[in-house]
Amino acid sequence: MKRDAMKRDAVKRDRKPGAGRDRTPADGRGRTPGTEPGRGPGAGRALLPGRVRKPVPGRRAPLALAVPAVLAVAFLLVPMAGILARTSWGELGTHLTSDGVVEALRISLVVSCWALGLSLLLGVPLAWLLARVDFPGKALVRSLVLLPMVLPPTVGGVALLLGFGRRGLLGGWLESWFGVQLPFHTAGAVVAATFVSMPFLVISLEGALAGLHARYEETAASLGAGPLRVFATVTLPMVAPGLAAGAALTWARALGEFGATITFAGNLPGVTQTLPLQVYLLLQDSPEAATSVSLLLLVVAMAVLVALRGRWAGGGGPVRGRTSGAVTRTDAEGGGVPDADGTWPDHVTGASAAPGPPAPADPCAAADPCAAATAHTGAADAGPTATDGPGDGARTGRWPLHADVTGFNRLTLEAAPGTTIAVVGPNGAGKTTLLRALLGLTPRAHATLTLGERDVTTLPPHRRDVAWVPQDGALFPHLTALGNTAYGLRAHGTARAEARREAQRWLDRLGVGHLAHRRPAQLSGGQAGRVALARALAARPRLLLLDEPLAALDQSTRAHVRHTLRRHLAGFGGVCLMVTHDPVEAVSLADRVLVLEDGRALQDAAPAEVARHPRSPWVARMLGRNAWSGRATADGLRLGGTGRLVAADPLPEGTAALAIIGPEAVSVHRERPSGSPRNVWPGRVREITALGSRLRVLVASPQVPDLVGEITPQAAAELGLAEDTEVWVSVKATEVTLVPV
Repeated sequence: MKRDAMKRDAVKRDRKPGAGRDRTPADGRGRTPGTEPGRGPGAGRALLPGRVRKPVPGRRAPLALAVPAVLAVAFLLVPMAGILARTSWGELGTHLTSDGVVEALRISLVVSCWALGLSLLLGVPLAWLLARVDFPGKALVRSLVLLPMVLPPTVGGVALLLGFGRRGLLGGWLESWFGVQLPFHTAGAVVAATFVSMPFLVISLEGALAGLHARYEETAASLGAGPLRVFATVTLPMVAPGLAAGAALTWARALGEFGATITFAGNLPGVTQTLPLQVYLLLQDSPEAATSVSLLLLVVAMAVLVALRGRWAGGGGPVRGRTSGAVTRTDAEGGGVPDADGTWPDHVTGASAAPGPPAPADPCAAADPCAAATAHTGAADAGPTATDGPGDGARTGRWPLHADVTGFNRLTLEAAPGTTIAVVGPNGAGKTTLLRALLGLTPRAHATLTLGERDVTTLPPHRRDVAWVPQDGALFPHLTALGNTAYGLRAHGTARAEARREAQRWLDRLGVGHLAHRRPAQLSGGQAGRVALARALAARPRLLLLDEPLAALDQSTRAHVRHTLRRHLAGFGGVCLMVTHDPVEAVSLADRVLVLEDGRALQDAAPAEVARHPRSPWVARMLGRNAWSGRATADGLRLGGTGRLVAADPLPEGTAALAIIGPEAVSVHRERPSGSPRNVWPGRVREITALGSRLRVLVASPQVPDLVGEITPQAAAELGLAEDTEVWVSVKATEVTLVPV
């Protein structure tokens, strides 16, 4: 009985909220807010302001740390408590409504608001410069920005007097040329307040800009938006929390400025006498009134800090992240917040948000990449097909591509209009660098680029007519899916109503039209990917760059989007370069496959040719084939070490070559075969994996590199295969293809 009661208590404890599972909301990509991909909890980089990790329940602070921490809190709290204890609450209203205090409050508000405006006018561009541009003396400029924060206020006032006073470096010129006299004038109080408060805005905004990945601005530029449009429509809205925090701190600091103001502008009632200066005077004649005014300033400062909780001071509220397309709630949990255009999400208004029609079968999703490549080549030979996509009728131009790329990437690209090139290669091969070079966004490589008869080499990214879809889509989180899709059209001057209509058609075509009024945070990764693709296609570029555009989609959705993309590319008058790691995408969507390694082109051929005779080990493995490198001999290939491979069609002796062996050509035996195979090696099974209706067996051999064979489950059962089983493998010489590299 006692044991049963203990079990019931344990079950009740496990059923408490939060017990037994992590309830931290995921961001739609398998990680929790505040962590970096690929890193364990606590191992990520610095979090964004406000993304503070919750303390571990039950953890107690060591006494040696807790006691000094409590003393520090008390040290900060006692002065505040002193103001509260000494305030004459009965006379508080009288003190705060006296003529001198009211006038000082008016001057303080005028000075602080003007200081905020001047800080925004000068500080926002300065913060952007420090965050986005590398220039000589940048460290010195940042030190100058920080200097007023550590400089004694009276020293700052003396410096202002020597710089802008009547006998200062510029003060005499200002007075003689423009009749402007700053000392002992309200304008002087504004200058003093701006001098000490603007650093708060610059530092806060620079941090926000540094946390904003440049790919958002680069994507906007690739859609045709100029630098000022990008800054106004993408950069500022995305760093708005940091800008608001910096502005609030700047205003509060300007409101409380004392030392620099009294030194530079003086203490003239009705002209430069602000509330802090009024407190200084009241301390001599009426300490109770000084305490009341001090309480007012304390309340204002605390109100600013409370309003900034989670932005500057840390705390609870969530902060807009740097990713796009993250799932933060389900349809049922969606908030009742209207979009930027004043409309409401479909799930709030009651409109249907059900998935679209089932995706049609993808004719290019063949199990054998070679078969898919052959099918695609035949379709391409038939010529472009008519499309009914939006904007296709307006696309009558034809723009061939010529590019000479130097730097890390070293290659020449020539492509006729309507050509789609799949760019493949291992990590670090230079695939993304090639795309960014064509956009003019990287110093690692430079592209001399001609589209049609137009040389765009010297043009900035927004004037090249080159649209880019980065790996994560880079959807603008402050715009809806419809606003994102219409962005490029609006940047090119399309009227708002027409841009929204065409954007809606593109979203419908890609199966996400019912999500038009949702923001990226309300979309899954696959939905966000389709919106990003629609945004690039709607911009009507001359060159389309896709960096793994279908990677975030599930298999059925990928087939549907691949089919839609192929239909568009069939009538596209420009050239499309698509980075991919999916062999089906490469052979079904592309007319050519460009294989890169270390920035160089190893192979540039039709998909069928690359699939049958890959010249890169990485590509061969991507296609599911065994690839061994070595030197040609009289009868085959000499591998590293003592390994040898016999081939039916050898290359000239000494040629560097790659041996391609299909997994279906590998035979697995429990005993040494005595038949005709000329390539026989002993080995041990390392891994068995299922691939459709067949099994792939990875065999490690001391004589040759690892070899993958493909057999049926029935054959595996008959052989009694399992991991660590000793086997023999054989390959016929006629099944070995040697490719010179």
